[in-house]
Amino acid sequence: MPVKALPGAKSRLLPASADAALHRRLVQAIRDDTMSAARAARGVSRLVLVTDKPGLPDALVQTRPGLNGALAEAAERAAANWPHDGVAALVGDLPTLRAEELTAALAQAARHPRAFVPDAAGTGTTLLAAQPGTALHPAFGPGSAARHALIAARLEAGPGLRRDIDTAGDLHAAAGHGLGPATAAALDAAGGFATSR
Repeated sequence: MPVKALPGAKSRLLPASADAALHRRLVQAIRDDTMSAARAARGVSRLVLVTDKPGLPDALVQTRPGLNGALAEAAERAAANWPHDGVAALVGDLPTLRAEELTAALAQAARHPRAFVPDAAGTGTTLLAAQPGTALHPAFGPGSAARHALIAARLEAGPGLRRDIDTAGDLHAAAGHGLGPATAAALDAAGGFATSR
């Protein structure tokens, strides 16, 4: 899971917070809810975080540039350390993710050498998975669903796994689907619009 260092992370989400401190809390809360759901999903043996700057305990600090370089590097490291396990790249901004949604997607992914979940708009990607012995080949970024469709099977998934958060509008839309507890609390602290699941 990629984790961009604060304060630069999720700059387009700044309008959802009154100040920089609340922005940091909100971004961390979204990550916490995503990680909690991922750790609770069946089929997830471990969660490896990859970050762009030192300072996050137990995270791999990327040496290759960009998101895709970071994910490829983390996937290669995971495959070397745990060669009998598959690898999945999960975006870190899924505050409505439920463990059972990820469990179901990983079960589907196990039937394909490589598989992906498109975002709610159908153009981006929230999850890319590869079986043991298959390179991940991440191609995240605008239009990534079309790129991943060339190399991976497209999976159906629940709304929490498809609804990533880039803007305040995305967060407002996601709130109607039941935010995770940390995100709901952070929004409440900011005087926001949260409805916890």
